[in-house]
Amino acid sequence: MKKAPRNKTLTLSNTERRRYRRHYRTPQKKLSVLECTNAVINADLFRIMPLLPERFVDLLIIDPPYNLTKLFNKRRFKKMTSNRYEDWVDSWLSGLLRILKPTASIYICGDWRSSAALHRVCEKYFIVRNRITFEREKGRGAKNNWKNNSEDIWFCTLTDDYTFNADAVKLKRKVIAPYRNNGTPKDWTVEKNGSFRLTYPSNIWTDITIPFWSMHENTPHPTQKPEKLMAKIILASSHNGDMVFDPFSGAGTTGVAAQKLNRRFCMIDIDADYCCYALKRLAAARKDQSIQGYNDGIFKDRNCQ
Repeated sequence: MKKAPRNKTLTLSNTERRRYRRHYRTPQKKLSVLECTNAVINADLFRIMPLLPERFVDLLIIDPPYNLTKLFNKRRFKKMTSNRYEDWVDSWLSGLLRILKPTASIYICGDWRSSAALHRVCEKYFIVRNRITFEREKGRGAKNNWKNNSEDIWFCTLTDDYTFNADAVKLKRKVIAPYRNNGTPKDWTVEKNGSFRLTYPSNIWTDITIPFWSMHENTPHPTQKPEKLMAKIILASSHNGDMVFDPFSGAGTTGVAAQKLNRRFCMIDIDADYCCYALKRLAAARKDQSIQGYNDGIFKDRNCQ
């Protein structure tokens, strides 16, 4: 079926599938750090975990299936009780501990159904630093309940020795009530399209746009996170050259953002098609380093010029 002219959703031809399947890894033996560097791995997480190197990850970003029934290409994740979901999270999170450096940071995504279980598991293994809540402007309306348009991200560390670059993730916001000191703008600037201030990041993110059909980064993945969201996490909690690891990588947003921001990455997904989408996006990102909503080292409000 031919796409509408403004529909920029990424697609894969059968020729591209055959080509990209030659470039992802399907390991059968222990991997070195070099073999994991900038790698897309197609494998079941439980099978691959024992093959990963120890203590090679600086930043762990996890966007697991939330506790709801959802079809991911040809695989269906089924909703379970909260206790069973918590046990399932524990079963793989505990296995990832050995790949983390002592200075590593951990971010785990969830929604209102799964967030409590994620928090309990995180408290078993990490120091829980914060809960970020970001607004999903695509949330569906409901006549008998509050509209569900937010998600959580748990921010954790292994120790008190960790990276946090607050200056790298400042947000440029319009000034509603500008304050002047003797007639001079205080902590804000006047630009041709308004008055703006750079603000330090909070744990409420209202500037995130979920990928949709008219965005170049959009793919058929049903729960794709935006590059801008991953860029915030990567810039805040890693340095140039650090290793970013994503064990549920889907269509590869974490690796794409990491590559654009001069980090190394290692991504795992059980679905071969999603690995192909990730590789196609990585190839495009070598030519186009832009991240929507992030320009010249500054994050901008949603719909900001």
